[in-house]
Amino acid sequence: MKRVTIALLLLLAVIPSSCASPPESGRMRVVVSIQPLAWFVERVAGNRAEVRVMVPPGGNPHTYEPLPRQMTMLAETALFVKAGSGVEFELDWMERFMKMNPSLTVCDASSGVALLPMEEGHGHRHGSSPHRLDPHYWLDPRNGMLMADTIAGALSKEDPLNSDVYRENAQRLKGELEALDAFIRGKLQGVSGRSFLVFHPAWGYFAHAYGLHQIAAEEEGKSLTPRQMERVILQAREAGITVVFVSPQFSTAQAETIARGIGGVTKSVDPLAFSYDENLRAVTAVFMEGGG
Repeated sequence: MKRVTIALLLLLAVIPSSCASPPESGRMRVVVSIQPLAWFVERVAGNRAEVRVMVPPGGNPHTYEPLPRQMTMLAETALFVKAGSGVEFELDWMERFMKMNPSLTVCDASSGVALLPMEEGHGHRHGSSPHRLDPHYWLDPRNGMLMADTIAGALSKEDPLNSDVYRENAQRLKGELEALDAFIRGKLQGVSGRSFLVFHPAWGYFAHAYGLHQIAAEEEGKSLTPRQMERVILQAREAGITVVFVSPQFSTAQAETIARGIGGVTKSVDPLAFSYDENLRAVTAVFMEGGG
């Protein structure tokens, strides 16, 4: 199947760009890899950009393969904004995107962000990669402020005439993110040091920013062995945890088994939700209820 997919993409590389649907008149087309980046680009660009997302809602960035129409869409794209932090979709596909579209401009939204290592221990398997970086940096609003400036800079290079607009929008967005950060900090200050259990380790930056302790059951999207499941259940019991947080992009079967083992429940928190501000406010309330 991989060979068929690659062969199809090579064929698409020679299809004239006129076969791709062009962006609306007067608006530059910006493609992003994941939904949170689309929210940031839309907020900074305003109505001056048409934004498309590669990994759709509910899509798993560990395994997603772009559709042929998405590949042809890149021929009419001015700017590609990537997470740049090790998201597997980008590791698998960015090189191919660039080979097929050598004039495509790429913005690395992680520029200037201090990436954190993926935490060891907790529910992770022994012998896992100890130096792997956590790609989910956007889940700390303070990193979002850096992203706003980076995206504004990239848009300004593509469209210098509207540079002031992009910079002003970025400043406005940074003010909103500062308020969001203060809101979350105020809500969680009374539970500093609390542990919470997630199946997929997506919330390390959030935990680091607000004094929480993430316990992750799995790593790199791999299923747990029975022994690893037992270890996670024991640790959750010791911490008094009764909620297993799950991501909608992953199967919940093993998380539900863990929840039964601790006499608890699963709750969904989405690290890839489009509505960034609204999502983090909702997640804050859920984490307050589900910690140990």
